[in-house]
Amino acid sequence: MVSHVHRRNASFRVRLATAPGYSYFVGSAVFHYLGPAFAVLLFARVAPLGVAWLRIAIAAVVYAAWRRPWHDWRFLDRPGRLTIIAMGVTLGVMNACFYLAIARLPLATVAAIEFLPVIALAALGTRTIRNGVALAIAVVGVYLLTGVQLHGEPFGLLLAFCNAGLFALYIVLAHRVARLDHLGGIDGLAAAMLVAAVVVTPIGGWSAVPAFADRVALAAGVGVAVSSSVIPYVCDQLAMARMARSTYALFVSLRPATATVVGVVVLAQLPTPIEVVAIALVIGGVALHQERLSA
Repeated sequence: MVSHVHRRNASFRVRLATAPGYSYFVGSAVFHYLGPAFAVLLFARVAPLGVAWLRIAIAAVVYAAWRRPWHDWRFLDRPGRLTIIAMGVTLGVMNACFYLAIARLPLATVAAIEFLPVIALAALGTRTIRNGVALAIAVVGVYLLTGVQLHGEPFGLLLAFCNAGLFALYIVLAHRVARLDHLGGIDGLAAAMLVAAVVVTPIGGWSAVPAFADRVALAAGVGVAVSSSVIPYVCDQLAMARMARSTYALFVSLRPATATVVGVVVLAQLPTPIEVVAIALVIGGVALHQERLSA
C-alpha cells in the first residue's frame, strides 16, 4: 500500500515536471483575476491599500514558511540579488496601484489596459509571419476590449496605466528570476515577496489595521493572498521556466478575456457582444501562435 502511494506520488511529480508551460499559465490566468475579484468585495470592510498589504504580507508569510529563501541568499551573486530586489519592489508598488485602480474602474478595464505595454514584449519575440499574424489578431481583440471599456475616473486610469507598466516590468524580471542558477524559480519568488512586503508596509500597512479586529475580513485577506499572490505567481514561475518570454507575453493577452469572464461570474459585470467577439479574437491569436525556443 505504501509503495503504491509512493509510486502514485512520484508519477504525479513527473507529470508536474514535464507539463507544458501553457498548462501552468492557465492556472495563473484564472487566479490572477479571481483573487482581485473577491478583493473588490472586501473593499467594503478594508481600504484598497489595506487589501494590497494583506495580500502581499500574508503571501510573504506563506512563502517564508514554505521555501525559507534566506538559506540560499548567500550563494546568489550581486546581479541576481539586484534582480530579486527589483522584482520585489515592482511587486509591492504594482499591487498597490492595481488595487487602487480596481477600486475605481471595472476589473476588465484594468485588465485590458494592463496588456498594452506587454504588446511590445510579445512583438520583440515575433520572428515568423505566423506569429506576427497571431500577435496582430490578439492585439485587435484586446484593442476592442480596451476601446469599449477605456472610460472612468481619470485618476483610476492613471493608476491602471502605472500598474500596466509595472506588470510588463514584472514579466521581464520574473522571467530572469525563473532562470537564476541560485535562488531561482519559486525560491527567488519567495525572496522577492519578502522584499515586496517591506516595500508595501509603509504604503498600505496602516490601512490594514481594521482587518485585525474583523475575523471575516482577515479570513478573506488570507484567501485573497493565496489566490492572488501564491497560486498565480508560482504558476508564472513554472510557466516562465518553460516558455520564451515573448510567448508568455502573448499568452498574457488571454488575461483581459479571463478578467471579463471572472467579472461576469463574481461581480456580475456582463460583457457586450463586441467584447465577446474581442475575447474570441484573443483566444484565436494565442491558439495560432507557435512557440519558439528562446525569447
